[in-house]
Amino acid sequence: MLRRQFTRLIGAGAVASAAPGLIGSAQAADPLKVGLIYLGPVGDFGWTYQHDIARQAAVKHFGDKIKTTFVENVAEGPDSEKVLNDLANQGHKLIFSTSFGYMNYVLNSAKKHPGVFYEHATGYKRAANVSTYNIRFYQARYVQGVIAGKLSKAGLAGYVGSMAVPEVVQGINAFMLGMQSVNPKARLKMVLINSWYDPPKEGDAAKALIDQGCDIITQHTDSPAPLQAAAARGVKAFGQSTDMSKFAATTQLSASTDVWAPYYIKRIQDVLSGTWTSGDVWGGFDSGMLEMSPFTNMPDDVAALGTATIADIKSGKNKVFTGPILDQSGAVKVAAGTSMDDGALSGMQWLVQGVDGKLS
Repeated sequence: MLRRQFTRLIGAGAVASAAPGLIGSAQAADPLKVGLIYLGPVGDFGWTYQHDIARQAAVKHFGDKIKTTFVENVAEGPDSEKVLNDLANQGHKLIFSTSFGYMNYVLNSAKKHPGVFYEHATGYKRAANVSTYNIRFYQARYVQGVIAGKLSKAGLAGYVGSMAVPEVVQGINAFMLGMQSVNPKARLKMVLINSWYDPPKEGDAAKALIDQGCDIITQHTDSPAPLQAAAARGVKAFGQSTDMSKFAATTQLSASTDVWAPYYIKRIQDVLSGTWTSGDVWGGFDSGMLEMSPFTNMPDDVAALGTATIADIKSGKNKVFTGPILDQSGAVKVAAGTSMDDGALSGMQWLVQGVDGKLS
């Protein structure tokens, strides 16, 4: 998926002297060693950048109570297990792994190091010492779709996606449903680049979508490249994971913003307090884990509609995936008056009617 270009350990320090085991057995003066593995570079200004912002917030919050190490550019493959094991062997008692494809490797490492606590972002497999956490990214995609539906003169938007995993499929479908809520004839062209972080591919995909008539661009990839490609052609677009407005000051409409810091701080505190337990968190607008950056480069009434849509999702009035919803073939996937539960959302592998593109 992503070729591992280099690995860099930051702040790893000497191997901890405490024997493997629960952190409560360490001396009070010993800092908790917290490790993080990142799919891309911290300078991607998107997904990985936002996770590292959370790491920095944790360092500021805990001071010398913790010591953090991050490893960037770790591919979703066997190398990730080696990095996880290295961190555990170096005395890290809490390890955050921040990409879906690390899932099975996290479980393997956790079996070998039962005294280490693992947190896996966007995964769904857990163990006694493995917890999962995620954000309801699709909620922000729906809001983006509503705005796109109001602003697109062609009624056609473009979506640069990464992989055909459920969280990406949820976002594609939610964006389409948002557009259709204000323009029933709206359509969405989507392209999957089969990588989370590949700026050249991301930018080329955005250009191709614009060439096909898309006059609004959004993305579920990790760099600002699609936003920049759109800006170069004067096309409005949405940022991803963090506010990317500095890359497209006159064309970014908003950005879905991931807020990881409170979760990271809480889970670090749980380890320090000896109260960490395995669990699953999937937060959205209501939990504060998801935000939209300021609405810009749009009329006031459209911005107001975006704000109202967030409020409806936050309150539960709008559940996003409420029927009737048809798939590309016209088959009913969600019946009228019913809403998809989390189990169904977590396995989503179909596209709604109006989406032009295939998952494979």
